[in-house]
Amino acid sequence: MGIFGRKSTDETTSTAATTVSPELAALTGDYTIDPAHSTIGFTARHAMVTNVKGRFTDFTGTLHLDGVDPSRSTASIDVTMDSIDTGSADRDGHLKSADFFRTEEFPLMTFRSTSAEALGGDDYRVSGELSILGVTKPLTIDLEFNGSAKDPFGNERVGFEGKAEILRSDWGLTWNAALETGGVLISDKIKLNFDISAIKNA
Repeated sequence: MGIFGRKSTDETTSTAATTVSPELAALTGDYTIDPAHSTIGFTARHAMVTNVKGRFTDFTGTLHLDGVDPSRSTASIDVTMDSIDTGSADRDGHLKSADFFRTEEFPLMTFRSTSAEALGGDDYRVSGELSILGVTKPLTIDLEFNGSAKDPFGNERVGFEGKAEILRSDWGLTWNAALETGGVLISDKIKLNFDISAIKNA
């Protein structure tokens, strides 16, 4: 069952609208991301030999899904940068400092979608704008739609898994330290991962 679709001509959209399944059409609506059952995380290479993983524990987000015309679906996420958690208080403090995220000056990281397309099956690609440190750059997220369900409390839920890669230097995150053996302490490439559960608004 698909959510996002490629943008099309009016004729194609009209044809698609007449053949959309009732199950897909029923997903149309506004959703709120449930942070208690969602994860926004990242992975960075450390000292050229291992990966360090982290996540943000405080974020909000909304989705608008249009099951009849999926190209109208949108996503919006706000992440509180001070909630970064890598399992090390000292490292988290450094990441919040002027060397990295400057969280007192730039408390939020935001993502606003601009387009979406179907890749086949349950695979999709959402493009948008990611803002960090007051710098806005394009970001493309590959998504897998995990389906929809009604939970024991009567909430209608949808789920997605997503991944993306960025170069942190594109957003001005350039701090690093050279290693005696060659290379640098922290990779420029950062892998982002998303596990999203969203509840349909009443």
